[in-house]
Amino acid sequence: MKLMTASAFAETARKIATNYKTLYIYGCFGAPMNNTNKTRYCNNYAYNKQPARTNKIKNASADTFGFDCVCLIKGILWGWSGDLNRTYGGAAYKANGVPDTNADGIMNYCENVSTNFANIEVGELVHMSGHVGIYIGDGEVVECTPIWKDGVQITNLANLGKRDGYNNRTWVNHGKLTFIDYNQPVPTPEPEPVPEPTPAEEFDLLTEVKKTIRGDYGNGQERKNALGSNYEEIQKQVELNYKYGTTGWDNIKLYSSTPEPTPSPEFDLLTEVKKTIRGDYGNGQARKDALGTNYEEVQKQVDLNYKYGTTKWDNVKLY
Repeated sequence: MKLMTASAFAETARKIATNYKTLYIYGCFGAPMNNTNKTRYCNNYAYNKQPARTNKIKNASADTFGFDCVCLIKGILWGWSGDLNRTYGGAAYKANGVPDTNADGIMNYCENVSTNFANIEVGELVHMSGHVGIYIGDGEVVECTPIWKDGVQITNLANLGKRDGYNNRTWVNHGKLTFIDYNQPVPTPEPEPVPEPTPAEEFDLLTEVKKTIRGDYGNGQERKNALGSNYEEIQKQVELNYKYGTTGWDNIKLYSSTPEPTPSPEFDLLTEVKKTIRGDYGNGQARKDALGTNYEEVQKQVDLNYKYGTTKWDNVKLY
């Protein structure tokens, strides 16, 4: 189902960037910053619980709307209208058949995905790992990011060339959203009234481990504050990746936290006597340390084999 034309989609994004006060708030798809919503978003996600971000949320004016990068897109498709009297600014969670997904997952709902930006069209999504925006034409992109203006803003599509007077970003690929008509005008339907639950936090352990290794959450106490209750689980995987040398973005992996114990090898007295005579365990204290509790039994047989002259590997025996 096509919800709007590409030009209408792009124009809506442009108006949000230019006509409204916005702030980057993780997991927020257009909620106005009244006291109720401030309390909600200061306590629901690890990113928002960081002291610096919490302070910005608390100090936002009541006519400021919160978004993150993919929630800007979902908010528009879910019917956001800038209504200060609605919990989510007029958006309704999962309205119009549009699913809740993250910045990488939304590219699964795009067609004609390409890394060649020479053919990009108005209303297409531009994407890089963990981040997404909307191309609005003339080399401009609307994106929501905590850097630069810290909210919904217009930036330059550096893939087509950098420009002075803009914040420039180079993206990886672009594609056409299946919910947008890139050919002919289609009237925007009124969103059906649906319950407006807070969207469930989508915790992706592998992505969080990658972002932590990349340095997104800093170090020490800053990292603990950013990751909140997920800190220990993520930090353990970070340490395992450093231990095994898998710290490049594409080869970072999740390691089992409870490896199966390695079974103890069966004790073979004759083999241990042969290896001791061969010199595998050294002499004196070194031999005692190597053989542990088996030392006296093994040494007794070693002495007997020397006594009876059976010290070659093939004729060593137990007496």
